[in-house]
Amino acid sequence: MTHLPVCQTLLLELHNGVLHVTLNRPESRNAMSLQMVAELRALLASVREDQAIRAMVIGGAGGHFCAGGDIKDMANARAQGPDGFRELNRAFGALLQEVQHAPQVVITVLQGAVLGGGLGLACVSDVALADHQAQFGLPETSLGVLPAQIAPFVVQRIGLTQARRLALTAARFDGTQARRIGLVHFVEHDAQALAERLDEVLAHVLCCAPGANATTKKLLLASAGQPTDALLDEAAQWFSDAVSGSEGVEGTMAFVQKRKPGWAP
Repeated sequence: MTHLPVCQTLLLELHNGVLHVTLNRPESRNAMSLQMVAELRALLASVREDQAIRAMVIGGAGGHFCAGGDIKDMANARAQGPDGFRELNRAFGALLQEVQHAPQVVITVLQGAVLGGGLGLACVSDVALADHQAQFGLPETSLGVLPAQIAPFVVQRIGLTQARRLALTAARFDGTQARRIGLVHFVEHDAQALAERLDEVLAHVLCCAPGANATTKKLLLASAGQPTDALLDEAAQWFSDAVSGSEGVEGTMAFVQKRKPGWAP
């Protein structure tokens, strides 16, 4: 029997072989803090060998999935210099790799804000369910920084053509558009329909043998080619350079001050 870690930023509920994980920082639209990243990684490590846990469902509290990285952590990292930014960024990439390779079937339930790192998390789920009004986007370049750890997983999920458009325009799009480009699998129009779809998907998952599913997932991921440690390490350095540079400073200041950055018309 797996002992689940004690978490402050996550709500955990284990029921009939399904671990429900709720990102629980509703005051910040479940922005991904360093603590939340660490708690998710510890949780994944603790359940990795437990075949009794067949699926993991990740959702968010307060009507939002995840609004991206926590700006407060960025401010704290600034005090540590370039190494702080690089390590902060790379820790999130490690989380994405670990979700991607979890032996359990990972299902995301996407409502409200699904931005930046939240979109990255959706891209490493096996099955993604969205509310039609969920708001997706990669806002990083509009802040003068890069979707450094997220981009390789987005490309793998939706292809280079769509990833280029979304990353280089920071455009917002809804659940219906997310399904059209292959980011999510199912779109529903209200909370009850979303819950019913989740039950249906879980019923299918639980018909499959856990060991066979884990090995099949490994085979599918190997067939598709993977974002590598070397690429994500280099991307973390590029992120550090960008956020420490003039555009990153201007972009994050503009965000905090609720104004347009100098480069925006």
